[in-house]
Amino acid sequence: MRSIAIITAVSLSTIPAVAQDPAIESEAGPIRVVTVAEGLEWPWGLTFLPDGRMLLTEQPGRLRIVDRDGEISEPVEGVPAVFYEDQGGLLDVALDPEFANTRFVYLSFSEAGDGGASTAVARGRLTEDGRRLEGTETIFRQEPKVSGGKHFGSRLVFGPDGKLFVTLGERFKFDPAQDLSGHLGKIVRIYSDGSVPPDNPFVGNQNAREETWSYGHRNVEAAAIHPETGQLWVAEMGPRDGDELNIIEPGGNYGWPLVSWGRHYDGRDIPDPPTRPEFVQPVHQWTPVISPSGMIFYTADSLADWRGDVLVGGLSARGLVRVDLDGDSVVGEERLELGARIRDVAAGPDGAVYVLTDRADGAVLRLSPADSR
Repeated sequence: MRSIAIITAVSLSTIPAVAQDPAIESEAGPIRVVTVAEGLEWPWGLTFLPDGRMLLTEQPGRLRIVDRDGEISEPVEGVPAVFYEDQGGLLDVALDPEFANTRFVYLSFSEAGDGGASTAVARGRLTEDGRRLEGTETIFRQEPKVSGGKHFGSRLVFGPDGKLFVTLGERFKFDPAQDLSGHLGKIVRIYSDGSVPPDNPFVGNQNAREETWSYGHRNVEAAAIHPETGQLWVAEMGPRDGDELNIIEPGGNYGWPLVSWGRHYDGRDIPDPPTRPEFVQPVHQWTPVISPSGMIFYTADSLADWRGDVLVGGLSARGLVRVDLDGDSVVGEERLELGARIRDVAAGPDGAVYVLTDRADGAVLRLSPADSR
């Protein structure tokens, strides 16, 4: 891998957990960090409604709307029941590409059932008053359901063709990530109603799930579409060390658990990816880990120096990680320490960057140039 310089910005760890309009230094100049809303219980996923309000999930099973003044709504009704344990719960949220016409909202969540739990995706129509989802139905279920509360994934990303990508963890079961007969450790691609597109790479393969788009993944909680190529990129959690930034190829095998830049938690070595060239190789890897969760390509003009860069939330990095790209190559990195685990990242209609802090008393933070109003 290419050696790159890492520049760490001034840390916010010395300021209160809920910051009151501090500024931090970055390569783009001073960045103002404003607390937009607080008092959220383990917020997990964030997206923006067309009117500029935020729609976000809380892991225990609540969907809320946050207005532009930071007022938090009562829980939206019509959310499916969730398996709330360890890493499970209500996870990501996404709007239908035709939301203005359909008003469909998509939710990924951990669902209990025979054998344990797995990741599922539901959709429902958000009423005009924002108080409930109507006609909520589950359109996809990860199979099989297994025991335990780890590695559910899960991000929801619509491609430019309107098809939905769902990232699925291997549920901390390791080997099933290589088994095409199940969904563990896979990224799936489906129509917005849950049906299978005929151009998926494993359609017609009797030994594979036809929803599968790629496999050999460990736990992907960060995903975004490249604004120019339309390709899906993900930032994937490694074990001890070796988080990866990957470009997802249809039918691609990303090697877990046969290869990794990290090691098993008990210290056992895992062969490095270049030893198995038949697997798709990472664009970049992080050692030590950042524990990526939430990701966007920044395309606005407010932070012009960040345009075209990847912004990744860091749980163990306790901040925002900016990855500078030249084409598909990583040429630099900057870490903005925010003094909190960052669970999700979103771009606001105002050009600012919004992040969720991963806490029992979580918050929405807004990052913008210090000289902006």
